[in-house]
This record gives sequence, C-alpha cells and structure tokens, in this order.
Amino acid sequence: MEIEIYADVVCPWCYIGKRRLEEALASYDGDVTVRYRPFQLDPSPVAEPRPLVEAMAAKFGGPERARQMFAHVTQVAAGDGLRLDFDRAVIANTFDAHRLVSYATDHGRAADMVEALYQAHFTQGVDVGSREALATLAGGIGLDAADVRRFLDSDERTADIAAELAAARELGVTSVPTFVLAGKYAVTGAQEAQTLLAALAEVEQRESGAHSH
Repeated sequence: MEIEIYADVVCPWCYIGKRRLEEALASYDGDVTVRYRPFQLDPSPVAEPRPLVEAMAAKFGGPERARQMFAHVTQVAAGDGLRLDFDRAVIANTFDAHRLVSYATDHGRAADMVEALYQAHFTQGVDVGSREALATLAGGIGLDAADVRRFLDSDERTADIAAELAAARELGVTSVPTFVLAGKYAVTGAQEAQTLLAALAEVEQRESGAHSH
C-alpha cells in the first residue's frame, strides 16, 4: 500500500504526524511505501529569516497567543518523544526544502532528509529557506552537499514542485498533515498511531475486497 504524506517541513503537526505514522508502521505487518508530497502553509517569499515567535505574534494577535499555541504543540510533541524549541525557530519559505526532499527521494533518502529538515527547523534554529543550510543538512545525511547545492542553484524540479503543490490544492488538501492511503482514502491531521493503524487495516480490507470481485 502506498501512503502519501502531504506536509510542510515547518509544520509542527506534520512532524508529530510523521512520528505517529512511524509508530503505527512499526506494528503494522503490511507492505507499505511512504511518499512525501509537498505542501506550503505559506507560499509567500521570506525576505529575511525572522524569529518564528515574532512572525506568529503578528499573525495571531500578540505574543501571548502565539506562546499559548507553541506551549500546547510543544507539550503534545513531547508526549511523542519530540523536542520542539520554538524560541530558536526562524521563518522560511519551504519551496527549496521541498525540492531537496524530491532530490533525496531519488537517492533513496527521503525519510532521513525529511527528519533532518524537521530537526533543523524545530530544534536547531536552522534557516531551512537557505540553500547553503539545505546543502549542509543534505551532506549530514550522506548526500553530496556540493551536488545538492548545484541542484538547488539550478531550476531543476522547480516546475515539478510547483505542479505538485497545485495538485495538492486541486485534491482539496487544505490542512496538513494529510495522509492519503492507497491513492484514495484521506486521513487528515496528526492522528494517534492507533487511529492510523486502524485506518491502514480498514483500507487493506477494502482494497483486498475490491480486488476479489
């Protein structure tokens, strides 16, 4: 079964959702391929990497409100064994990060690359909009940093990612994470591992039923 994950690397719920899916798959004995699909929470260009706290305060009506949101998601993430450090995070446009995930997918390193991007953004305060930083992260998981930098500086995959982002909108993906199972069943939000496991079993049953008729 193919599982497509529509997600953005600066989305904390996507990070939590990825971790919960991994937990679900650890106790699922079916054959599964995971594909990472791009989604941008905010496609607008980022002139300079500002602190996320500052940007969110402006967006959600003050620092207090932003802090409450961060505190809530930090607590949920901690329950899943993830450490989020919002005070270090900087805002970034993630288009190049999605191109990098596409590059890593071709080299069989998609999951490692996605994980490295989440950690960079949420715990290390790395600007995931910076091509230099992205190339360094890629080097850190064993990809060729110089080749990645050349790739990012070219326009390779730019049209592909733009098309995939448009396709996500056409599919009606409006919030992430969205998990699409077997190409047609959508599960939205960072669902608990048990819920994801139940969905996998149900889809498997439906699909095998569909094939036997």
